[in-house]
Amino acid sequence: MTEFLNNLFFIFQRINWLSVFDILLVTLIFFGLLYSLRDTQAMALLRGMILLVVAIILLTSLVELPAFSWFAQNSLPALILSIPVIFAPEIRRTLERLGRAGTIWPVTIKSADMALEQTIHAVVSAAARLSARQHGALIILQRLDNLDEYIQTGVQMNARITPEILLQIFYPNTPLHDGGVIIVGPQVAAASCVMPLSASGILNRSPDRQMGLRHRAALGTSEASDAIAVVVSEETGAISIAHAGRMLRRLDPDRLENILIAFFRPHGESHKANILEKFFPGLFPRKEDK
Repeated sequence: MTEFLNNLFFIFQRINWLSVFDILLVTLIFFGLLYSLRDTQAMALLRGMILLVVAIILLTSLVELPAFSWFAQNSLPALILSIPVIFAPEIRRTLERLGRAGTIWPVTIKSADMALEQTIHAVVSAAARLSARQHGALIILQRLDNLDEYIQTGVQMNARITPEILLQIFYPNTPLHDGGVIIVGPQVAAASCVMPLSASGILNRSPDRQMGLRHRAALGTSEASDAIAVVVSEETGAISIAHAGRMLRRLDPDRLENILIAFFRPHGESHKANILEKFFPGLFPRKEDK
C-alpha cells in the first residue's frame, strides 16, 4: 500500500498544466465519439470490439499461451484497420457535421420568410387534418444534408407545397400514400420515397419495438441525416417529430408548429436553443411510450 501511494504521489509530481490539457483533450475526443454513437447499432459493435480486445489482452498476459499470443499479436492490427470500415457511416456523418459548422441553413428559405411560413403552415395544417382522419403520413423536411438519393427512390413532383396536396398524397390506397414525402424548400420534391429504417438498439426494447414502419423510417432518416421527420400514426392519429435519432410523440398542432419554427426560422442560435430546450429537454429526450 505504501509503495502504491508513493507511485501515485510520484505521478502527481510529474503532472503539469500541459499534461492536464493533454488528458482533457483525449477525454473530449472519446466523449465526442461515444456521444455521436449513442443509441446506434455502432455502439453495440463498439462494445463487442472492446470486450474482444480486453479478453485477448487478459488471456495473453495472465496465461502462458504461445500460439494464442502469436495469433492475437498478428490479428489485432487487422482488427484496428477494420474500424474505419465498420464505422464508415458514423465517421462520414461526423465529418459532415464538422464541415457544416457555422453554416446557415438554407439561403433559399432564410431569404424568404413568406415561403418559410407557407411551408410550415402547410405541414402543420396537413398533419392536423391527417391526424383527425387517422391517415398515416411521413413528411421529411430537408435541411443541410442532401436527400437526393432518397428522392430518386420515389415519384418526383417538384410541386408547390399546400395542405391539400399532402392530404391527397396520403389518402389511403392512393398510388403515392406509401413511403415518405420529401420537402425541399417550399416544394414537394418527391412522394412515395423509400426511407432508411432505424438501426437504433432502443427499438429492440418495449414499447418502442411496437412502432410501425413509418416511425422507424422517421427515426432512420433522422439518424442518417439532419432532416426533420413528421409522422402521423395511422392507428392513433398521434403526431410525432424526429430529429437526430430522437422522437417526441403525441404533439398537438401548435406545439408542432413552434418546434418547426425553432428549427427553421433564422433566429439567433441562443434563441433557437431556448425554444428547442423547452420542448426537448436535454436536446431530445429518450422517446416516450406510444
